[in-house]
Formats: sequence, structure tokens, C-alpha cells
Amino acid sequence: MRYSVLVSVYQQLEATTKRLEKTNILATFLKTVPPADLPVVIPLVRGKIFPDYDERNLGVADKLAAKAIHQATGATTEKLSSVWKETGDIGAAAARLITSKKQATLTSHPLTVEKIFTNLKKLATLEGHGSVDQKIGLIAELLTSATPAEAQYIIRTVLEDLRVGLGDGTMRDAITWAYFGDTLNVVYDPQKNDIGLSDEKRATYGDVITTVQEAYDVAIDWSIVAATAAASGLDGLRKIELEPGRPVKVMLYQKARGIADAFETIGKPAILEYKYDGFRMQVHKKGQTIRIFTRNLEDVTTQFPDVVAVIKTAVHADRYIIDGEAIGYDLTTKKFVSFQEISQRIKRKHNIAQMTRELPVVLVIFDILFLEGKTLLKTP
Repeated sequence: MRYSVLVSVYQQLEATTKRLEKTNILATFLKTVPPADLPVVIPLVRGKIFPDYDERNLGVADKLAAKAIHQATGATTEKLSSVWKETGDIGAAAARLITSKKQATLTSHPLTVEKIFTNLKKLATLEGHGSVDQKIGLIAELLTSATPAEAQYIIRTVLEDLRVGLGDGTMRDAITWAYFGDTLNVVYDPQKNDIGLSDEKRATYGDVITTVQEAYDVAIDWSIVAATAAASGLDGLRKIELEPGRPVKVMLYQKARGIADAFETIGKPAILEYKYDGFRMQVHKKGQTIRIFTRNLEDVTTQFPDVVAVIKTAVHADRYIIDGEAIGYDLTTKKFVSFQEISQRIKRKHNIAQMTRELPVVLVIFDILFLEGKTLLKTP
């Protein structure tokens, strides 16, 4: 697929602030994308090459992007700074400089989404001596073959700042409209900015939206959700399984103003449980590999060697995902401590052994999400 096609979608998305109109633009586009291309197209649409749980990043900052623009266009640092200041967007500055670039282009081929994706994905793998020059070369290679509009979105994508106003809710709804919209009679009315569903269809629509959302909560990857919806429909989405090593998006509690308000929400009788003042800890094991994730999908395995050591001896299975709460523990008073006292362990990268001794945690496990090949999310 030509990258110019995707750039046209970016431009349409950026041109409107209406969420339903964005949904319609994206859904209309997705209908034209072959299912085999979705694993490449979806990340580029989102402006995120890797899934949300994947901590890899492209490692490109403004300064490096500016060097790539210079290499591709021949523009001086002063000229780039001037245009950048005028536009307020380094992507727009790249577009303007591409228009009047001085460097002679020996070869130039129309860019494809596959080429963009391949080059950008390589950026995350480059480390060590010479990696900066290699990154500049990969970006400059794309810019050299790019039209001004393409250059603008290439730079925005490498900086992971696409600026088209596309959130997860819009992505979910667009997938729903693209692959189930005909069955649901979804027809977007731009004048009313509405899809005009009957009460009966709206209830069914809500069920489909829930299925798509639940599929994402399990997969944490819109590429998997879109490709599955396109190829296998709702049945396929319902069959998406958890996979140890891929964190699960967790449901957070609903806050209440007080006990009376809580009863208004959940009714009576009700069960009350103690709320631990810790943080969510999701433990995954696959073979000999154990990984720990927070509720924000951050991999904190390195920060908690004490938990890994206990899990290895206390949990007897080869493949599992267990969910719990990690709580700080005072060895002197034998009491739990507040989250604030142990929160620094989550971000700690150095002196981990010392911090483990000073701020130990207890892991209270309350759920098994996956065990030996079977997803247990809906198992009582």
C-alpha cells in the first residue's frame, strides 16, 4: 500500500475534531485494507510502532530528527530552526524544507507503508557505537523519497507525536464500524454527526462494542483485534486467548463518594473487602521466564527480584498469569506500610538489592487469569 494513501487518512483525521467523524474516516479506510496488511497499517495509523505493553521505543528526539531532516534536505541548522519556530511543528518544518530541498536525489521511489514500518521498527534495535548515525540514515532515507506531506507525518511518527486525535475509543469504534457496521446498520450522518441507531440495534451495537473492547483487553494490540475481526468476526474475537508475557488490561475500581453512594451503585446485600494500599502486580510465567507487570502494563521484573524468587518456589506450573497486590511491609513493626513508601521501587533502576532489603513487599494474590493454556477470565 502506498504511504500516500495513509497520509490522506491522517490529513482527514487532523481536519476534524468530531469523534464520530474521525471514527467514520478510519472505518471507511479500514474496509479497504487487506487483512494481511493490518499488522503494519494499524501501528502506523496509531503512530505507535509497538503495542502499548511493549516497552521498546524508537529512541528519536527532536535533535536527532533535525539531523535527519538536514541530511535529507541540505537545509542549514539556522534555516531549520527558523522554519520550525515559524510553524511550531518540526514535522511541518520538514514538509516545507522537502518542498525546496537543495540535495540532489539520485533515486526516489514511491514510499509504501511496509517500507515506513520496516525502517521505523529498525530504529528500536539500534544501540551502541554508530547507532545515532544509523538512525539518522534510516529516517533520512525515508525523507529523501517523501513528498512534503509524507515527510511531515514521517517526522511526527518517529517522534511518536502524530497529532491526529486518535484515541483507543475511536480505534475500537472504527474497527466495529468497519467489520460489523453493515450488520448493525451503522450509517454515519455528517449533518447530524450521528449514526441514528434504533433502540434495538443500539443494544446490539453495545454488545459488539463490548466484545471488541474485551478482545483488546486480552490482546493489548489493536493489530490483533482488527485482523481477527476482519478474518473471523465476533467468534474469532471471543476466542482470543491470553498469552503469558503479554499483560492484561485490568479493570479499575469505581470510586464512590461514601458508603451510601456505593450502595446506590451496587445495591444490597453487598460484600465489603479491605482495600490494600499497594499496587497491582500481574505475574506471568512461560517456561523458565517470569515477568511482572503493573496495572499500567509496565514491566517491573528487574525491580522485584524478591518477588521473582518467591514465585519460582511457591507457584507450581509452567504457564500462568496471576493477579495480585504488592504491599510494602515493615520488618520491625510487622505491619503494612503506605503505597508512598514503596512506590519508589517501581521506578528504581539502580541499587535494587539494597532497596529490596529496605523496602520489602508482600504479594497478596487474588486471581488466576490463565493456567496451562486455558484463559480463566470468565471462570468463577
